[in-house]
Amino acid sequence: TIGGAIAAPFNAWLTLRGIRSLAPRMEVHCRNALALALFLEAHPAIAAVLYPGLPSHPSHSIAQRQMRAFGGVLSVRCRGGRSAALDIASRLELFTIATSLGGVESLVEHRHSIESADTTTPDDLLRVSVGVEHIEDLTGDWRQALAPHG
Repeated sequence: TIGGAIAAPFNAWLTLRGIRSLAPRMEVHCRNALALALFLEAHPAIAAVLYPGLPSHPSHSIAQRQMRAFGGVLSVRCRGGRSAALDIASRLELFTIATSLGGVESLVEHRHSIESADTTTPDDLLRVSVGVEHIEDLTGDWRQALAPHG
């Protein structure tokens, strides 16, 4: 690895510091992701929500047996294709457009745009890493981004 086999003291301290709050952060990530997935699944501008915590997910029963919670990442397929997905992502205010996972902040990305030309990722798909912000703020952000704009 780039950092070698042994972490520097400061890096080790940062890791220990973060691990202390990992369990409660993961609880909030998972709870927020499920709530956002349910909200988006019911919205007419969304064609599909891919999240194993939803009963509509094809692997939901397997996920229920294997997982205590369903994670903080979901994918959303937007009605209207690529242009709709890009438009929705650009209107989100609390979700930062970025390629990353595992932070406490909420992120969204249009995978198709950053992959190679022969990608199999649908161009109407947004990947969402749901953070630990208040769920009403997160759903409110999506509500305003999905609202018809003139």
